[in-house]
Amino acid sequence: MDHDTAGDPVSGIKWTRRTTEKIATQLRAGGLDVCANTVAGLVKQLGYRLRVNHKKLTRRRDPGRDVQFSYISAQREHFAANRWPLVSVDAKHRELVGDFANHGQTWSRQPIAVNTYDFPSQADGVAIPYGIYDLRANRASVFVGTSHNTPAFAVDNLAKWWLYHGRRRYPHTSQLLVLADGGGSNGAKARAWRVALQQLCDRYGLTITVCHYPTGASKYNPVEHRLFSQISKNWAGRPLDSYEPSSTTSALPQPPPA
Repeated sequence: MDHDTAGDPVSGIKWTRRTTEKIATQLRAGGLDVCANTVAGLVKQLGYRLRVNHKKLTRRRDPGRDVQFSYISAQREHFAANRWPLVSVDAKHRELVGDFANHGQTWSRQPIAVNTYDFPSQADGVAIPYGIYDLRANRASVFVGTSHNTPAFAVDNLAKWWLYHGRRRYPHTSQLLVLADGGGSNGAKARAWRVALQQLCDRYGLTITVCHYPTGASKYNPVEHRLFSQISKNWAGRPLDSYEPSSTTSALPQPPPA
């Protein structure tokens, strides 16, 4: 097992990629009649443990990461001080609409029966949730796409939010701050996103400032933990069998004081 052994240089814990059944088979071939359970007890005595992958490896740290976070923080404080609107936006991955399993648990008398396999051909369609969270008002809007997550789709959603909510809540301002992830339909390198934003500015006389979070830092985007986390809690353990929402809330839970 020497070539199949890995170990932690700090704790001394060792593990192997071979299963106890494979080890028992090799031992029986060598004349030792043991079962997989006996092998499991022996390898534990030798310091082996069942191990899983640990997400600890990261790319080289971007030297401008802290500067970027400081700039975003300064922009947020500047807009908040002037009482200008600032929103956080993001899209989640495509979901199949139909009787498909969803992670989580929910209270019910009987389990909900869903399809055994997640075949797209059995779906009624796809749903792409795009969230816009208004930090000042602590309100959010979710727009659901039915085809693809494109820059045009992202800006259309932002335009609808401004038309239905933004300009009514903030009638005396032409400034808007948008916080977004570094990739995806509203990513920093998406030229179509910038072109569509300029068209939005021209249409409504807005000046839009966009701040992108660094790569791998989407968890700091407020829409993730203020909006989508609430959706995940509400939706846990139930299939997305319709485009219609099962329940609505007038406002999100109040954020902790800054």
